[in-house]
Amino acid sequence: MKCVLLSVCALMCIYSVFCDEKYSSKFENIDLDEILHNDRLLNAYYKCLMDQGTCTPEGEELKKVLPEAVQTGCEKCTDAQKRGAKKVYAFLSKEKKEMWETLMNKYDPDRIYREKYKDLLSSK
Repeated sequence: MKCVLLSVCALMCIYSVFCDEKYSSKFENIDLDEILHNDRLLNAYYKCLMDQGTCTPEGEELKKVLPEAVQTGCEKCTDAQKRGAKKVYAFLSKEKKEMWETLMNKYDPDRIYREKYKDLLSSK
């Protein structure tokens, strides 16, 4: 009986760890405004995400988690990452429409998620 109880407790602990899993917060201190308003930096990230150029460690991390984040509405994102996603969406969708559309065509080719999360991204 003790073995069963311990097994159930162990499974519950494992489940809670994986259910609360968030993306790494190690790059949350990046100055998004600096990147968004600097064409050289922005284009480097864009080329990284489009598999057209080399990636910084931050770009590699973004490229790794972006497909899942798009599909889940940033479910595993920290609050800071969600705010960052909204900032990037607001800027690119208004100021760099062609870049935004090209990225979305790659990461959401069926236009499912951009419509689904449009209100979420637009909210303050």
